[in-house]
Amino acid sequence: MGKMLMSTTNNFNHTLIIMYLDQAKKAEIFSQYGKDAKDTGSVESQVALFTYRIKHLTEHLKANHKDNVTARSLTMLVGRRRKLLKYLYNTDINRYRALIKALGLRK
Repeated sequence: MGKMLMSTTNNFNHTLIIMYLDQAKKAEIFSQYGKDAKDTGSVESQVALFTYRIKHLTEHLKANHKDNVTARSLTMLVGRRRKLLKYLYNTDINRYRALIKALGLRK
């Protein structure tokens, strides 16, 4: 899946491309939910990254409801997050509960 880009214009009438998920934001998510900023493989950091992407794609689909490619990508991403959460639930219930509470996924 490609990165979503947003286009803006600066003072010199040059178009700037701003990605919604850059390396700094990924490092912030990984350091907050993983062991450190380079911890990209832990289940917690993966689920946190998927959650951030899911929230962004959901907002995109509210404005562009006919975007079927993004809708499919969102469905696949939710499925991947669900599988990781199921794995975490079956292996370590305390880590699962802490992650759900931190991300605010369950009501």
